[in-house]
This record gives sequence, C-alpha cells and structure tokens, in this order.
Amino acid sequence: MSLYRITINKALASLLLVIIFSFNNSVYAADGEALFKANCSNCHKPDADYTGPALKGWSTRVPDANWIYKWVANPAQMIATDAYAKSLFEKWKPTVMTAFSNLKKDEVDAIMKYVDDYTPPAPTAGAPGAAGGGSESDNTLLYGILTLVLALVALILLQVNSNLRKLSDEKEGVHRGEPVPFYRNKTYLMAAILVLFAVGGYYTITGAIDLGRMKNYQPEQPIYYSHKVHAGVNQISCLYCHGSAQDSKHAGIPSVNVCMNCHMAIKEYKGDPIVKEDGTSVNGTEEIQKLYQYAGWNPVTKQYNADKNGDGTPDGAKPIEWVKIHNLPDHVYFNHSQHVKVGKQQCQTCHGNIQEMPEVYQFSELSMGWCVNCHRESKVDFYNNETKEGNKFYSIYEKFHKDIKDHKLDSVTVEKIGGTECQKCHY
Repeated sequence: MSLYRITINKALASLLLVIIFSFNNSVYAADGEALFKANCSNCHKPDADYTGPALKGWSTRVPDANWIYKWVANPAQMIATDAYAKSLFEKWKPTVMTAFSNLKKDEVDAIMKYVDDYTPPAPTAGAPGAAGGGSESDNTLLYGILTLVLALVALILLQVNSNLRKLSDEKEGVHRGEPVPFYRNKTYLMAAILVLFAVGGYYTITGAIDLGRMKNYQPEQPIYYSHKVHAGVNQISCLYCHGSAQDSKHAGIPSVNVCMNCHMAIKEYKGDPIVKEDGTSVNGTEEIQKLYQYAGWNPVTKQYNADKNGDGTPDGAKPIEWVKIHNLPDHVYFNHSQHVKVGKQQCQTCHGNIQEMPEVYQFSELSMGWCVNCHRESKVDFYNNETKEGNKFYSIYEKFHKDIKDHKLDSVTVEKIGGTECQKCHY
C-alpha cells in the first residue's frame, strides 16, 4: 500500500473516531435529560418541589452514594427498612414513588447528573412557548446543519483520496481508467436518492401525524383577556370562572355576568404593563370598556342599559364571541370532572402554566398518544384506610389494595384499571 493511501486512511480513521467520541458524549448527556423526562418529570422537577421533592443537590441529602440506587429500584421496601426513606414518605405522603427496577445503574447516574447540572432555560421573547412557562430550545436545525457539513467533509475527503490514489498509481506505473465524476457515480446517486427519500418520508409522516393538531394555536380574541393578570397576579381560581370543570363534562366559558361580578367595581387597569408576544402594548382599561359594551353596562350611571325592546337583556348587550382554542374530535369522549374532581389533576396538566400566559394558547398537542402516556404515568387516588384520604370508589379493586399493603406495589396507574382501553375514550 502506498504512503499516500496509508496517510489518508489514518486521517479518515482519526476523524471517524473523533466524531464517534463526540457523538457518544453528547448522546450520554442527552440520555440523562431523556431518561428524566420519560421516568421522573411527571412527579419531579430538578430545581423546585413538585409532586415530589426537587432533585438538584440530592447527593448532599442522602445517607450514602448507593442509597439512590436502592431507592429507585424499590421505594416501598426502603420506606419499611430505611429511616431517611421513611422521613421522605412522612413529608410527601400519601404519595409513594413508583419503583423503577428496570433502570440500570448507569441510567440512574445519567439522570442524577442531569438534575445536578440543570440550569433553567432562558425565556425567549415573542414565542408562545415563552409565554407558557418556558419551552426548551430545539436544536434540530443545528443538528441538520452539522450533518450537512460532515457529509460535505466526507465527500471532499473521498475526492482527495481518489486523487491521491491516482497520483500513487501513476508513480508506481499502474494505469487505470479515468475515475467516474461523483455526480455520475451510481453509488453516490443511489445514496443521495435514499437520503432524500428518508428525509422526505420523515417530513411527510410527521406532517400527516400532526394533521388536525393545533399545538401553540393562539387566535386573536374579541377582548384581550390575560390569564397572567387574572389567574397569576390576582390569584383568581380557575374554578371561579370555569366552575363546571369539576362538576360536568365541559369546563365551559364564563358568561358575561361572571366577569361583571368583579368589573362592576374595577373600571380601570392599574397593574403592570400588558404586552403581547409581538411586543404590542395592550391598554387594559380599553379592554374593560369592551366588556361593558358586551354587557350593556353604563360605567357612568353604574347601571345596566334599560331593556326597552323587552328581550330580557339590557339594550346593546350581546354575547362575547370567544374563539374556541381546545377542540377534540367528535368521536373522543373527555370528561373534565372525571379528571379534575376524581383524578385530582390540575388545570396545568393539560393547559400548561396558564397563570403565566398573557393570552391563552393550546399548550399540549392533545393527541391520542399524549393522553395514553398520561394514563400510563398518572397514579390512581386509592382510598387509604389509615389516613382516611382518597377516593372510596376505588375500594372495589381489592387485589391492588392487597398488593399495596403487601408492598408488592407502591402505587397503581390509570392504565392498570383500564385507562388505556379503547372504549374508555371512544364511543
């Protein structure tokens, strides 16, 4: 083999090793985040208490380095035998962490390294995700550009290798035919066709899957209603305006008189400046005046307009034509009360950090897979005879109660009681 060929092969091998090593490091770092989101994020946050405690700084709180592996594998057994585990249970009861005996030691290490290294993402101004509590940056474009750059480098190196081989052959007196240009090389052409087919297929399938999903949908409403001002700053309960969410299938849109309960007295907005995602300022007082027009209310006389036409409403009053944001297909059954009252789910589970949204948008994709995954992770609120807490309806599941008592299970998810069966959500 010629010296040129040996040199180029070593260079290619070195480049390949560097790429693989860098890729492995980035994948390992990403694995911690992916594993955390898949297994832990339903109950934990890295830097704040949630359903369970904040995980950042865990190593300074546990008795020893191996404690975390035992806890992740079997929390119920640890609560029965370990003093620190029992103190955690006393603080967070009746919630008991789900056992993750399937997680390997290196996977647990990756998760705990991720939470220790976690830093909150900086909010991005102007993006709906920033208004909804912060969305993680999407590096897809960066990865795509890097892939194209590496492909171009590989192509250049192949051409260099071909030219060096030609020079080596000429020096050794070996006569070969002219190499086929890369744009006529069947191997290159087939590779390009396969890449285009794969990329086109990916985007076609992704687009088809996303048909009808309205994630981040944020229509302009007839009145600029800021959930951040009402539910966030003023701490108005979601159920004050959407009271039927805990008693019926539909959450409902509050009628005008519900708004007027407060705004008969509140005629001006005196809070912090309201700014839309595009940077446009909103005059809160003018939006309140729009409400008065819909209600047929005279803020000067502090009375509703007279009902001169006898239709039972103040003259000039009319319903507010709110634009519906969250829509499910007609063949899907969803009951708000079943989730809010029985399942004890917070509004934020499906609607995101609604208390931080200047103007509401669809936070979740509300797809079938999204709902099924939630049912696989959400725990059933079983009745506890000792604490007298929980839903007595679930007392009919005697086997599950016995398994929990015998520490065979530490909790039961919605999936285990039939929450992923077709007829639960489809007529």
